[in-house]
Amino acid sequence: MPVPCRSGCGRNAFMRRPKTGDVLCKDCFFLAFETEIHNTIQQEQLFRPGEKVAIAASGGKDSTVLAHVMNVLNKRYNYGLDLVLLSIDEGITGYRDDSLKTVAQNRDDYGMQLRVLSYQELYGWTMDRIVAEIGRSNNCTFCGVFRRQALDRGARLMEVDCVATGHNADDIAETVIMNILRGDTARLRRCCDIKTGSKEADTIPRVKPLKYSYEKEIVMYAHFKKLV
Repeated sequence: MPVPCRSGCGRNAFMRRPKTGDVLCKDCFFLAFETEIHNTIQQEQLFRPGEKVAIAASGGKDSTVLAHVMNVLNKRYNYGLDLVLLSIDEGITGYRDDSLKTVAQNRDDYGMQLRVLSYQELYGWTMDRIVAEIGRSNNCTFCGVFRRQALDRGARLMEVDCVATGHNADDIAETVIMNILRGDTARLRRCCDIKTGSKEADTIPRVKPLKYSYEKEIVMYAHFKKLV
C-alpha cells in the first residue's frame, strides 16, 4: 500500500530518510537535504557575498555532491559567490585518472573554473616515486601532508577567499574516535570545527558545508540525482 510523503506534497513516499526517519518522495528529499546545508551555511556564516570559493574536488561522492549543491544553492539563494574547482593529482597510477574525468565533467556541467595541481608540478615528485623510494609503510602520512599543502598552494594560486571541503558527519565522527584513541586532545577540539584557518593567521580558511550531512544520505542524493 502506498505511503504518502510526510511533507504533504500529495505524492507517494519513495524512501525513508536515514537522518530523520521521515518518509519522503524524491523531490522532497532533495529539498530537505539541500535546505539543511543552506541552513548550516547561514547559521555558521561560512561565506560572504562576493567571495571566491574553491571547492576541493576529488571526483568522489562527497565533493561531487558538494559541487552540485553549492551550485544549486548559490543560484537559489543568491549567495553571490564565485565558485571554482580545485583538484590535486597525487600521481598514483590508476587511482586519480577516472576521478579527474568526473571533476572535468563537473566543470563543464556547472561552468566552473577548474585548476588541477599535481605533486609532480609542486614538489617534483609523484606518490608513485615516493613509494618506490620509501616503501609502502607510512606512505599515506606523506600523501596526507602533501595534499593539505597542495590545497593551500592551489588556493593561493587561484586567489580564493576560502576552500570548501566535502567532509561529512561520518568523517568527523571517525576523526573524533581516532583522536580519542590516540589521546590527542588538541586535534580532538579542532576536528569538530566547521571552519578552520583565518586570514589573520595568514592561512586560507577551510569550511565544511556538509558537516551535519550523513554519508548515507550523500550517497542517496548522488544516486537519485544521477550525478556523475
